[in-house]
Amino acid sequence: MFQGRSALALDAKGRMSVPTRHRDALTLQCEGRLTLTRHPDGCLLLYPRPVWEQVRERIAALPLSASGWKRFFLGNATDVELDSTGRVLIAPELRQAVTLSKDVVLLGMGAHFEVWDAVVLAARESEAIAGGMPEALSGLSI
Repeated sequence: MFQGRSALALDAKGRMSVPTRHRDALTLQCEGRLTLTRHPDGCLLLYPRPVWEQVRERIAALPLSASGWKRFFLGNATDVELDSTGRVLIAPELRQAVTLSKDVVLLGMGAHFEVWDAVVLAARESEAIAGGMPEALSGLSI
């Protein structure tokens, strides 16, 4: 399970260094083979390849009425690999689609990660807090 927040910077080629604490787990879990795709909230989803393959099968099985969403998730999916220094190359099309600038945030979300532009994520978090606690979380006690 991946969790935690990492403030990172993309290099000039659009590569993101995966923090060591996650890199080691990804090397064991999937030999550094990953898949990136878009999320409608304005971030990228980064999956270990075996997890993505399960998600991909569920998406592919959606009915014809969900064809637009199938195109969105599957059509934007890109297989990537950790390089020898633990970096992942994010394709220019994906960076542009979610307006990733140099400063990004990698969020561990359990079985996968979200990759956000730092400014966009800060705005989304402010909006969420201003909107109050949703009913779905009313029984959550932390």
